[in-house]
Amino acid sequence: MAHQTHSYHMVDPSPWPLTGAIAALLLTSGLATWFHFQSMTLMNLGLALLLLTMYQWWRDIVRESTFQGHHTPTVQKGLRYGMVLFITSEIFFFLGFFWAFYHASLAPTPELGGCWPPTGITTLDPFEVPLLNTAVLLASGVTVTWAHHSIMENQRKQAIHSLILTILLGFYFTFLQGMEYHEAPFTIADGIYGSSFFVATGFHGLHVIIGSSFLAICLMRQIRHHFTAQHHFGFEAAAWYWHFVDVVWLFLYISIYWWGS
Repeated sequence: MAHQTHSYHMVDPSPWPLTGAIAALLLTSGLATWFHFQSMTLMNLGLALLLLTMYQWWRDIVRESTFQGHHTPTVQKGLRYGMVLFITSEIFFFLGFFWAFYHASLAPTPELGGCWPPTGITTLDPFEVPLLNTAVLLASGVTVTWAHHSIMENQRKQAIHSLILTILLGFYFTFLQGMEYHEAPFTIADGIYGSSFFVATGFHGLHVIIGSSFLAICLMRQIRHHFTAQHHFGFEAAAWYWHFVDVVWLFLYISIYWWGS
């Protein structure tokens, strides 16, 4: 920052957007190859390149925000706007799935038997695993808020403990949802009910995995003393994302699991 006369961050040229795009291409192509030809070579190559890109890109951003001091208050303000816009785009992403679900369920066609759930579909009991998953995610929302307040009050050990709890709850949710998918009496091929259920809950599950990874990086940074009471937007962004995931699940539970059954 010695030769910089303004508070903006002029980002250095980086190869990671290019390697990330190549990794995404290899991963999606590899998934298609795995589905059709049972070959996992391309998918594994894409996954390895994606993980390497994630590690190195995150490493660069951590260096910029901590050791190089590029994340000034002006830059942090821009990052906040960016995260708000990103979460807004995610809201509309899930809105499409809810729209499809309600379009099909509020006026079921004769092909579905004129009723919802469609004829022949045995739904999951909303008061078993789905209710437990709801309690798990709500508890994780409490622990991530605890972590945030601990960081703001310089309670380092409490922040670490609450972050570990949040990540464990996130992984427990993913495990329970995996078991639920394994034991579900219907599949994604079972018409509009199966496709809307698995696409909506599956994308939410992917967001839980992403959020858990996001929080795991924050835990590592907290252990390495990267966050202060005044400068911790990396964690705030993860907490906002986690709360968004919680709220989406509440709508999924009420709409698809409870009302839809």
